[in-house]
Amino acid sequence: MVMPRSSAQGGDDAASSTPLLQPDSASTLGPASSSSSSVRSLSPLARRPNRGAADITRTISFASAVLSALCAGSVAVFSLYGHIFQERLHYNQFQVNGVASAASIASYLPVPLMGYACDRLGPAPLSLASAVLFGGGYGLAAGLYQKGLSNAEQSPRKMGHDYDLEYAAMLGAFVAIGVGTCCMYLSAVATCAKNFGKGKHRGLALAVPIASYGLSSMWQSQVGSKLLYERNPDGSKGDVNVFHFFLFLAILLAVVGVLGTFGLRIVDEQDLIDEGFEELERSGILDGSALFTPSVARSGGGYGSMDRGDPFDEEDDALLDPAKDPEEEEARIKKQWVLNAETRRFLTDHTMWCFSLGFFFMIGPAEAFINNLGTVIKTLYPPSLTFIGDPTSAATHVSILGITSTVIRLLTGSLTDLLAPSPAAQHIQITSSTPMLQRPKFSVSRVAFLLFFALTLSLGMVILASGLMQNHGERFWIVSGLIGAGYGAVFSLTPIIVTVIWGVENFATNWGIVAMFPALGATLWGLIYSAVYQAGAGRASSGGDEEDTLCYGTQCYAKTFWLMAFSVWIACGLVFWAWKGRKGWAQQGIVI
Repeated sequence: MVMPRSSAQGGDDAASSTPLLQPDSASTLGPASSSSSSVRSLSPLARRPNRGAADITRTISFASAVLSALCAGSVAVFSLYGHIFQERLHYNQFQVNGVASAASIASYLPVPLMGYACDRLGPAPLSLASAVLFGGGYGLAAGLYQKGLSNAEQSPRKMGHDYDLEYAAMLGAFVAIGVGTCCMYLSAVATCAKNFGKGKHRGLALAVPIASYGLSSMWQSQVGSKLLYERNPDGSKGDVNVFHFFLFLAILLAVVGVLGTFGLRIVDEQDLIDEGFEELERSGILDGSALFTPSVARSGGGYGSMDRGDPFDEEDDALLDPAKDPEEEEARIKKQWVLNAETRRFLTDHTMWCFSLGFFFMIGPAEAFINNLGTVIKTLYPPSLTFIGDPTSAATHVSILGITSTVIRLLTGSLTDLLAPSPAAQHIQITSSTPMLQRPKFSVSRVAFLLFFALTLSLGMVILASGLMQNHGERFWIVSGLIGAGYGAVFSLTPIIVTVIWGVENFATNWGIVAMFPALGATLWGLIYSAVYQAGAGRASSGGDEEDTLCYGTQCYAKTFWLMAFSVWIACGLVFWAWKGRKGWAQQGIVI
């Protein structure tokens, strides 16, 4: 626990002169004779269930979280069938990117709202919502694909009102899939962050579900390409059977979401809130003496040094419900105040905005590459060339991305636990004298790890933009490996940094705010890639039926990936400024 800046004696005096609950006979908590019953008197030992039962619950929750994460990343296999939408449903590149962007935006933009709900209601409701959204989304997409395929066979260039409605419905299906991804992923990661936030292995505890999320795209792409494939007329293996693949994902993810509803639980959550409350109270951000005194709260004197009012100006008359158990009501209101206070502090921290913008400029290009991997590979060879077997395939590189991303996520989680300094407490770092849990002889900041792997990500984009891969698809593993490693590390280290600096009590909300930014980045770079691709296709078009939507050569992608690399370099500058700049983490004495 972070120690207060004042002396122990001063803390005792404050506690004796300013009790957390006012011993006022007018209190709704009970008569004056019960004033000794306070939130502080509800000791963790009195509340804590049997230690063995808690450990079992924690283990089951961890297993359920890993299972959810292992299945939640289905949107990352879009490149497995994105080119099929283009070839068989006759979507142009903008329409294909529209579907991919709909899923990407929907998996990021709702994260703050879902995180807010997860912190206050727990992970189980989010897991149940993911079951409904995944089942409905993939089920609808399967039906629409089959209908569109039938229509395309009857009228290959069919356009008009019905076509537009079908495309709009496909967008809606992928929005549901994206929101389901957000719910399942966030419920899994938040469960691990809160259950394993104490101790020096917090990074690994977070890295495991995050790595599992990256692994999900690998095994799902292999199932699609190796088991659920179509047969070519000559009997050879063809592309993934999109209809069967969507049905498989609908059933699988609905079942996993339901299992998570019962398996995901936060153990000893009230202990987290109590410790966070004490730290906020010591720092002056929360005024514990006014917490359950409505008259003081209404007068504007009960919130703390930053703003002497309820963090979000909620109605104080509704704080306590006399019909409910007083202890439960006290705990509920304490949790509400702590989470709201930490959200307010997070939003007013200027370093958070630099850090979030850096995340925006890093992840957006990587997301756009992953979404368009299939069409990028198709540009490496002109259609006039014929091969005995494909020189490379989207499924192979989705797997390479998944493997490298998974390995690097686990590696960075473990290495930062061993080499990076860690604070002794698991809540928000407020004072500049935060004690360390460990001080290794040789230490490397988590931010240094983040910057190194961001540059690795940009290197993959530079190699692709340079044209070294053109007509050499057998080398494309270099690009996939570098981008997969950079993407995995950034996505692993960013939530770890959020927990270390801003604590775990409000993790889902805080991480949700940061994770919202890549949605805009993925959409922006998806549109840029589509514009460059379509321009290249237009220049190379010979008036045929297919060449007006398909592109071949470096003119299809080179400009885009040079710009993407530059975007990542800007991101590195923003993160470095949040770390070493004026009033940055280093100057504030933040242990990171």
